[in-house]
Amino acid sequence: MPTQVVSNEEFIPRRQNPQQQQVEHLIGQMAEEKSKKLGMDRRTFMASAMGLAACFVAQNKVFGKVWDVDEVETMEPAAIEEKFPKGEYFVLDVQSHFTNGVSLHFRNMEFMKNMGFNLKDDAEAYGYRNFVKEMLFDSETEMIVISGVPTLEKQKGPDGKTLEGKARTPGFSILPSWLMSEAKNELNTLAGSKRALCQGNLAPNHYWNKATDSIDKAATIEQMERELNLYKIDSWKWYCHTDPGFSGHGFQLDDDNAQWFYDESRKRGMKLISVHKGYSYQSKTFGHLANPKDVEKAALRNPDFNFVVYHSAIQHGSNEPNWKESNKYDPTTGDFEWHATLMDIKKRNPQINNVYCEIGSFFNVLVIADPIMAMHGLGKNIKNYGSDHVIWGTDCLWWGSPQWAIDAFKRFQISDEMCDKFGYQKLTKEDKAKIFGLNAAKLYKVDVKAKRNALPADTLDRLKVAYVESGGQRSNAAYGWVRADD
Repeated sequence: MPTQVVSNEEFIPRRQNPQQQQVEHLIGQMAEEKSKKLGMDRRTFMASAMGLAACFVAQNKVFGKVWDVDEVETMEPAAIEEKFPKGEYFVLDVQSHFTNGVSLHFRNMEFMKNMGFNLKDDAEAYGYRNFVKEMLFDSETEMIVISGVPTLEKQKGPDGKTLEGKARTPGFSILPSWLMSEAKNELNTLAGSKRALCQGNLAPNHYWNKATDSIDKAATIEQMERELNLYKIDSWKWYCHTDPGFSGHGFQLDDDNAQWFYDESRKRGMKLISVHKGYSYQSKTFGHLANPKDVEKAALRNPDFNFVVYHSAIQHGSNEPNWKESNKYDPTTGDFEWHATLMDIKKRNPQINNVYCEIGSFFNVLVIADPIMAMHGLGKNIKNYGSDHVIWGTDCLWWGSPQWAIDAFKRFQISDEMCDKFGYQKLTKEDKAKIFGLNAAKLYKVDVKAKRNALPADTLDRLKVAYVESGGQRSNAAYGWVRADD
């Protein structure tokens, strides 16, 4: 469990706040004391389920009753297994990433060096091999959606021939569509069963006719058919606030170009849109387009499409200075930007049934930064959209292994006081089962029962057994760097 914000290479992290310092201090105290009683070294204790339970106990001592954890779980693994048996939930993570064999190069930027940092610019931690290890060997995640990062694919070479594979992204590309497709196919072939799905990066502003300042429809359709028929993507992934095609524009879900895209995609059978909303700092120019207000018209106009709103649209992350004030967080109502905008859409349109709130880099960030805001965020998602419209995602590999977040969500509960005051509902096991994977399974047409039956015999599980028997162990690392001071 992280005890302060860790940079995932996309931002400068804030320093540890006093409450996080207190949690970290308590964890250290308990680890020292309990590891000695158990006759093990501190590192081994902290890498165990008992060590993670100690983290939850420490958080409860600082923030109040947030986690369902008993002191006995810090000393007896059997107590944890009895209470939270492995495999109890089908876990489908709809937001997972790795990089295209490269570092994000953030650490080599001049301003980083000027700040006094001298960090290794290592791509291995973010690469495909480690992605498989962290996501499928070192967590209870049973299926993954390899999630897009905006990339433009070059369609033809100088000779006019269609380019393939790496030749389509000759420059810097984090995670292009062709690579997500290759990784999906490799994993499913290795497993002998479906363990991975993938998204496509194509969006309405990727191929642009600068002479007419309009969408290049022919090139867009060519790429659309390639991604659907060759890459066999399972969803589109859109970032309205980015401009990979150098159009000079971002776009909105409810503009004319997006509607044209829906119409063409509908003809070809793809009607699932996953869209990044929130975290507006990622673009100083187009950050305002990460506002989810455009979801309303798009969802109403296209009721046969489903829209998965990533990050539940939180505008400012806890990595930013004065992030609560910037989010206009109101403790008397529990509202904050732009999450409140997403909630208001459903309040105005109770008939909307095709919008889903995804919680990657939302739940797992808020529970570290401010567990009360996490209660408000999950509580309002469920109160307004229903537990059948909340989707599990973690944004890992950016944050390392997702296992701590899985354990956290198993234990997470909304307090009685919050339920009474704000009209939230206590989270049931049925709610958690839906959120962990059953809701996404419906969207992606995954046969959950078939997957459960297939898992004991699939290759990845056999490899995992060999990995564990040979001493394999989660690193429990959150990839990135932390801020020592301001």
